[in-house]
Amino acid sequence: MIFRQALALVAAASRFATGAAFFILMGAVLVQVLGRTLFHSSPVWTEELTRFALLYVAAIGLGLAYRSGDLVNVDLVCESLPAPWPKLLRALSALLTAMLCLILIGPAWRFTSIGALQTSPALTWRMDFIHASMLVALVSLCIFSLARSLSIATGESDGLPQAAGEETP
Repeated sequence: MIFRQALALVAAASRFATGAAFFILMGAVLVQVLGRTLFHSSPVWTEELTRFALLYVAAIGLGLAYRSGDLVNVDLVCESLPAPWPKLLRALSALLTAMLCLILIGPAWRFTSIGALQTSPALTWRMDFIHASMLVALVSLCIFSLARSLSIATGESDGLPQAAGEETP
């Protein structure tokens, strides 16, 4: 029960953060377009901010997409197998995804820390805040893939993508 509540809290925070990053992305693009249209030149920082916001939209949204099953899924062979195999392969896939994420978190942390030595040219932000998007992507994907493998293992889910609007475990 606590696990499900914690997962719902992480999902809600992820939705909010993805929306905030997307809102920033839209604002930066709007400033860029208006600058080019009305003033024939846009501020230099808009392109950089757009790129950084897009990184975070993708990084945070990755786990949510995995959770709902909206991430690209090639299941042509898997779903044509007899009854127990598709569910087992979905569970194995989720577990292997989580394991790969756990393996890559250490290198992502090192990559993030290298960014402390650099700054972005236009915004002059420390790049470790930007490089952290890779760490966020791995942690998000790890959390939601572990949740999927646990829900399949406990029988709460069969691991299939959820219908639109349907709550995922």
